[in-house]
Amino acid sequence: MAGRVDGKVAFITGAARGQGRSHAVRLAQEGADIIAIDICRGFEDSTAPAATPEDLAETADMVKNLDRRIVTAEVDVRDYDALKAALDSGVEQLGGLDIVVANAGIGTTGVKLHKMREDIWDETIDINLGGVWKTVKAAVPHLLAGGSGSIIITSSVGGTKAYPQVGHYIAAKHGVVGLMRTFAVELGAKNIRVNTVHPTHVCTPLLMNEPTYKLFRPDLENPGPDDLAPICQSFHFLPIPWVEPVDISNAVLFLASDEARYITGVILPVDAGSLLK
Repeated sequence: MAGRVDGKVAFITGAARGQGRSHAVRLAQEGADIIAIDICRGFEDSTAPAATPEDLAETADMVKNLDRRIVTAEVDVRDYDALKAALDSGVEQLGGLDIVVANAGIGTTGVKLHKMREDIWDETIDINLGGVWKTVKAAVPHLLAGGSGSIIITSSVGGTKAYPQVGHYIAAKHGVVGLMRTFAVELGAKNIRVNTVHPTHVCTPLLMNEPTYKLFRPDLENPGPDDLAPICQSFHFLPIPWVEPVDISNAVLFLASDEARYITGVILPVDAGSLLK
């Protein structure tokens, strides 16, 4: 089935690479024009390498090569005024807004919660929870003006269960489920649907980087992806160590499309059975 979001406009945060880029490309393949933002820099305590302006430009080229329009901006989701300005400009250029994918987030190395530095806690909560709220807050007036919409928020398997050493991340990802459910209740009468997707390990730079390999395999001098794979596999019932970004994008596409026209307020795991453990 082609053209599942034909003629719609999608706003995607964290779109320079990884899941965000994949969402932009997948929605464009199915007919959507894109408003794509990313902070395009790294974070001191994150294991992932920094996203760059060149990464965001590459995302734009991939969308344009699909014959779809795209508007990009370098924006920090913690900055509501800049976020709103970028979105307002994109909506003006593309003619409306139908889909919101609140995807931007960070993962930082952690310790037990009672030993965690306050600045690491604040940064993660401000981006992974506060940034989602600000993204949706900026978008809702445009969805209301259009008379309908679909909002998809990226949570995590860590949005429904706990893991040690990353309590700040777990708290934020649980928090966005609360945001999703409240927005779904508040906006349902206006024909705006709100849902979360909950990925397990995804093959993106957030997972595939040297510090993460060493974190999970401290017993090895130079661990790589093949050394990480058995650890990640142990989280799942399906026989895979991780999913691909497009696997999450397909879930996003479904929730954005009219196939999900009566689905709201749900959590959708893409987790290879991780939540069964």
